[in-house]
Amino acid sequence: MPRLEEVANVVLRVPSILVLDMLYKCDIDSFTDHLKARTEDMLFKYKYVIWNTYYLGHIVSTVVLLLPLGHIIQLYLHVLCALLLYMGHQIVRDYVRDEAQYGYDGALFLDSPALNRFVTALTSQIIVSTLCAFLMRTQRVWLFSAHLLPLLARVVSVPLDWLLTLSSVSMMITGAEVAVFLLANLFVPYRLARAAYREIMAMEVTELYRLMAVGVSLWHGFAVPVLFSVFWFVLFGVQLVTNYATITAVQQGPLLYLLTSVSECCASPYSLLGLTFVVSYTALGLLSLCKFYLGGFNALQNHNVMHRGVTEGVTLLLLALQTGLLDMAALQRCFLLFIILFIVLTSTLQSMSEITEPVVLGLGASRNRSVWKHLRGLSMCGFLLLFPGFMAYKISQFFNMDFWLLILVSSCMLTSLQVTGTLLIYSLFMVEVWRGAALPGLDEIVYYVNGVCRVLEFAVAVCVVAYGAWESLWGEWSWMGASVIIIHSYCNVWLRAQAGWKSFLLRQEAARKINVLPQASAEQLQDHNDVCAICFQDMTSAVITYCGHFFHGNCLRKWLYVQETCPMCHASIKPSSANPTAAAGEAPPTHQNPPPSEQQPSPETRQEEEQGSQGDHVCSAETNCDESERKYSNSERNCSKESLQHLHYGANGDSQGVANPGPSCSSHGDPEVASQELREAD
Repeated sequence: MPRLEEVANVVLRVPSILVLDMLYKCDIDSFTDHLKARTEDMLFKYKYVIWNTYYLGHIVSTVVLLLPLGHIIQLYLHVLCALLLYMGHQIVRDYVRDEAQYGYDGALFLDSPALNRFVTALTSQIIVSTLCAFLMRTQRVWLFSAHLLPLLARVVSVPLDWLLTLSSVSMMITGAEVAVFLLANLFVPYRLARAAYREIMAMEVTELYRLMAVGVSLWHGFAVPVLFSVFWFVLFGVQLVTNYATITAVQQGPLLYLLTSVSECCASPYSLLGLTFVVSYTALGLLSLCKFYLGGFNALQNHNVMHRGVTEGVTLLLLALQTGLLDMAALQRCFLLFIILFIVLTSTLQSMSEITEPVVLGLGASRNRSVWKHLRGLSMCGFLLLFPGFMAYKISQFFNMDFWLLILVSSCMLTSLQVTGTLLIYSLFMVEVWRGAALPGLDEIVYYVNGVCRVLEFAVAVCVVAYGAWESLWGEWSWMGASVIIIHSYCNVWLRAQAGWKSFLLRQEAARKINVLPQASAEQLQDHNDVCAICFQDMTSAVITYCGHFFHGNCLRKWLYVQETCPMCHASIKPSSANPTAAAGEAPPTHQNPPPSEQQPSPETRQEEEQGSQGDHVCSAETNCDESERKYSNSERNCSKESLQHLHYGANGDSQGVANPGPSCSSHGDPEVASQELREAD
């Protein structure tokens, strides 16, 4: 049932837009100029009535368009009931006319043809009255039975001359009923508008947000995109049927025939808006088909706003308004629409390229072994590489170079250029897979390939903006053209330059930070005995952050392109005064620094303490210690201190045990007890 309501909500509003479209296309000025009347006063009255009818048609159509669904249904039911009543009166009038021509005014049962005509007319009138009562949901059928008066009079053998009079009287009665009904419901639109106004004013928001809320509510409540799309398809279907009967349709060929029909459906703002939504839905279908071809059903779950066809629809609308498409003749509008649709198609191809690039690069980087997936990705890249160039070549043969054709050709070039960069990076990944080992400096090569592509894209965008500015200043200038150039300059020049410069600075900053960080020695890597926390691969070389974590240099540099903190503890990767030894290029302490009294000494001090402790307080496992209680306590403290010096920590900063301890300390000559005491001290 909700689905049926959605369909009715769209279908029942389409006639209102059709009426508005027809009224917009009506040339009232030329029609009133050809009017003729006996006097000037009569001519003025005719024009006054025509213009007021024209404006009243706009108001009524707009009101019907904005009515709630329930009231629209009631309105259509009342209109259908009025048509049924009109049909009933026409049937009665035809019956009375036939009876007058037949000339028999006697008893009906005495004449078989007269009886058959009467039964047929009576049956049809009863059906009409019953349907009207059913549509109005009432049991008072007599309210819709005024047209039965001539039939009832014929039963009692009323003269035939009176039947025509009774037919006119029945029509007057029905007209009076309709007038009473209209007067009773005259203020229904006013009450609906007042209720809507109260509902809007009840919102506890500012004026701007209130207007936005009303707009969003109307947009979703009336299903505006679907509504105007259905309206345009109805208009397009009528135009196809109308043009198919002409001889020119056969001579034009199918492509030009379709394009001519489309251009004739863009003669009003309503039809142009409908074409905008149709193009948007068509672009969405193409992008969804591209996603499905590359990744199957799972790829359709991507809800990227830029890949919903919105860009293509907005592009069509802006170009149509900027070029004055509505005011052109049919032939000029056809050729201009041809160019605009090509520009929209290039925008769709650009979106398809943005969808294809991460899929193809993901297949190469992840070393996916599915041949079918690789073939699908490469075939899509081949299509996006060749088709834009072919399209630009074909259209450049028909038109001279101007600003819009330059935008079209540049968009095709950018699409092919981006696909070329994608294929180069994919080829590098495949070479790496074929070698079975990582290419040295692959990240830098990928960066420079992308950088060259972005620089070329930036250069093309600058050329387009420069050409458009030149044409606007020394050629035909317009506000819409200037606005398009400004938007193009901001989106394709300024944002591209800003993003490229930011990426360059991030890489420079990341390289500087990596060069400052100390390199881990082989002994430290052996003590660490863990994988890189970014790539989860073994480490033969690593850098140590100021918080004491080990990472591959390349992995950490990639991380620093987008983040400025440690991947493990999110501490800032910057030299600080609290880490003087780290700033000097030495191995930093662990991220949990002990108190100053327990901080680890420098390597020279540590070596001296180890020698002193070995000579004074440390005894081997084979020797029995017969020291006093005081000496035992001192040796225990020294052993604990020395063991803390040899503790090593994992990637997350937690201690993982003693690494290569010095000469073992015994507890009363028992090495196992000494080891247990060290573990307890840890």
